[in-house]
Amino acid sequence: MRQVQGTFFTGYVTIVVKGNNPELFFQMCTKRGITVWNIRKLEQDTCEGNIKIADIKEVRKLIRRTEYKLSFTKRKGYPFLYKRFIRKKPLLVALTLSILLALFLSNILWKIEITNVPKEIEEKIEKQLDRYGIHRGAWIFSLESPNTIQQKLVEDVPELLWVGVDQKGTTYYLEGVEKVIVKEEQRSGPRNLIATKKGVIKNMYVAKGQPMVQVNDYVEQGDLLVSGEINGNEDKSDQEDEEKKEKAVDYVAAEGEITAQTWYEVKATVPLQYNYEKLTGNKEKKYFLELGDFRLPIWGFRNPDFDAIHYEINEKPINFLRWELPIKIVDTVLSEKKYLQGERTQEEAIKLGIKQAKSDLLLELGPDAKILSEKVLHESMDHGKVKLTLYLTVEENIARGQPINQGD
Repeated sequence: MRQVQGTFFTGYVTIVVKGNNPELFFQMCTKRGITVWNIRKLEQDTCEGNIKIADIKEVRKLIRRTEYKLSFTKRKGYPFLYKRFIRKKPLLVALTLSILLALFLSNILWKIEITNVPKEIEEKIEKQLDRYGIHRGAWIFSLESPNTIQQKLVEDVPELLWVGVDQKGTTYYLEGVEKVIVKEEQRSGPRNLIATKKGVIKNMYVAKGQPMVQVNDYVEQGDLLVSGEINGNEDKSDQEDEEKKEKAVDYVAAEGEITAQTWYEVKATVPLQYNYEKLTGNKEKKYFLELGDFRLPIWGFRNPDFDAIHYEINEKPINFLRWELPIKIVDTVLSEKKYLQGERTQEEAIKLGIKQAKSDLLLELGPDAKILSEKVLHESMDHGKVKLTLYLTVEENIARGQPINQGD
């Protein structure tokens, strides 16, 4: 008879029955619903067979009612292996400590690789990482998320245009892109410089070309500021014909910076009452073990008694040797926040409106523009809002290139 399926996990024993016609005892077992397999007759008065651990109690009750003698010879299956393993305490302790040590070492930062940047920038990045606590031997769960590290590096290392941070096992990989100042390619074709808007010329710097306006001149949009047509040497001899007296003309790509005073009319609206959120500083931390959609809390079991909560969640995968386990440690910071309502005076609203209007205009014009003065043309109140019309005086470069059509 073959082994019954699944008995290794539940456990089974081999019993030896002695007496006259011992096979009859196994027949009695089967009649009582006791599963018996691998029955063998060893001698005339001896038989052996296998039974489940769960049936041992019933077999002992049955043997007491007969004249047979019962003995156990073999114990097999997972329960017996587990008991034997548990008895070996030094081995159990050593195995547990080995697993814990491997887990610990698998979640230590052992290597930082920085690529695609020059050596001097790489050294700056390493110094910043060390200030953030990111170095060999650091506990990975104590480090900030890669996105936060990216933002900090871009802010703290001016030479970086972009940096990518990726964690793989016990290694941090950083790939940076250096800021490169791209010089504008010199235009091959001749061109003039014309005004992009009306204004009064304040400063002129002409590198190439012939100036057509002067400081304090008023210009309109499209007016010629610097010409790309330069007159050549003139033949001043009175005896030559008129054609030879004609000036030779050279064409160049005009270059320069023409700064002018310009004017803008800007509108702004500022409410007197406004809503905002504020973190009070009270916060609590919770830690979870996450497996798929299941989360097991391991620290911080109660929800804080906050009316409104701001959640900041940081997930860290657990590594074992070179494998990333499907288990994560989730660090959740619960900060108390309050919804508040503020109120401005009319004067404060006017100041804020002027500031917002100036910021928006500078954002549109670029970093080289300067606001010289502002004046409130019109001010009104409408449904709890201050509406302003502002007149701003700006100093900016108004020159723009325009290709010269040389004709036939």
